[in-house]
Amino acid sequence: MDFQPSERAQSYAKRVRAFIDERIAPIEAQHWREIGEARHGGDWTEWQIPPRVEELKAQAKAEGLWNLFLPDAELAPGLSVLEYAFSAEQTGRSMMAPEVFNCNAPDTGNMEVLWKYGSAEQKARWLTPLLNGEIRSVFFMTEPEVASSDATNMAATAVVEGNEIVLNGKKWWSSGVGDPRCKIGIFMAATPNLDAGRHSQHSMVLVPLDTPGVEIKRMLPVFGEYDEPHGHGEVHFTNVRLPLSNVIAGPGRGFEIAQGRLGPGRIHHCMRCIGAAEKSLELAIQRGLKRVAFGKPLINLGGNRERIAECRLAIDQARLLTLQAAWKIDNLGVMSALTDVSAIKVVAPSMLQQVVDFAIQIHGGMGVSHDTPLTAFFNQARSLRLADGPDEVHKGMIARLELMKHGAK
Repeated sequence: MDFQPSERAQSYAKRVRAFIDERIAPIEAQHWREIGEARHGGDWTEWQIPPRVEELKAQAKAEGLWNLFLPDAELAPGLSVLEYAFSAEQTGRSMMAPEVFNCNAPDTGNMEVLWKYGSAEQKARWLTPLLNGEIRSVFFMTEPEVASSDATNMAATAVVEGNEIVLNGKKWWSSGVGDPRCKIGIFMAATPNLDAGRHSQHSMVLVPLDTPGVEIKRMLPVFGEYDEPHGHGEVHFTNVRLPLSNVIAGPGRGFEIAQGRLGPGRIHHCMRCIGAAEKSLELAIQRGLKRVAFGKPLINLGGNRERIAECRLAIDQARLLTLQAAWKIDNLGVMSALTDVSAIKVVAPSMLQQVVDFAIQIHGGMGVSHDTPLTAFFNQARSLRLADGPDEVHKGMIARLELMKHGAK
């Protein structure tokens, strides 16, 4: 295995980092402060996108720093999963950056689904404007009334009736649904009466958000933050009728699609965690060197030097494991990287949580304010230990795959 970035990967990562340092970093604190001052709480109908976001997106697009996640040389630069990983790490240093480069979740996963499984009609109507950054999207999977750690345990239904599919159910933690530019969602639900196995009884359906029967009930705060202007919503679907042509790849293929969607997406999340951890460690060291207490720089008090070493070890270990997973997806396919993908999903968010916690402690009261990005990074780390499957589910997958090597289940 060779994790050395290609010249192309190095070039894009360097350009992404320069864009972040020169154009995003100088205005990011002000950006989030202004959103906070104009905060509308959970009333997503009042949320707005500051003009600077679209201005930065236009600049990134003009410079070719756009859709870097998509491994298609006609629609994007055509970076492999491993090549993109190095740019994804850089975007993790900023909460604004992924959107600026049109590499933000859940849009990336939804675009990958449409690119790989969508019909020509679905691509023309939804993939093209998503790739152009004209609209945003949402993925409806998690449900409030069942244990969503078991992805087969869905109460929501997508029932085929003639030339239509009828959707019913409740979804929540639907990230991005509060964004005023969000126009389309992918709804995953059980399709009953399919004569198929347990993992072939679910469907993914494209749902325009203005379809009758789709109702956004509320936005859910995460550690007290509504994540304006994107949000995480609870959405109810009541007899939502759509053409059968809105089903992606046909009824019953939802889990097959989900496997393809989540593999690369977890690389993106984990590399962004690594970027956020690098930024957090930098802030911790800078703070520790210039603040003095009891006659010494903070960095020389207690076990802070040892903690810095522990952070460096944890970051580099997480990076190597994530790059290995990316290499396997590129060279062997997602199914051959299942252990690795589950491993990084456990390791990277936990590592970020550890590093950010240290950085917050070094910063004292400032660390839990909005004067640094640390609270946002901590929120991200702790939430990712639940999103796309909790730690325990991924550890169970790793154990099962390991036991299978010895003939056990």
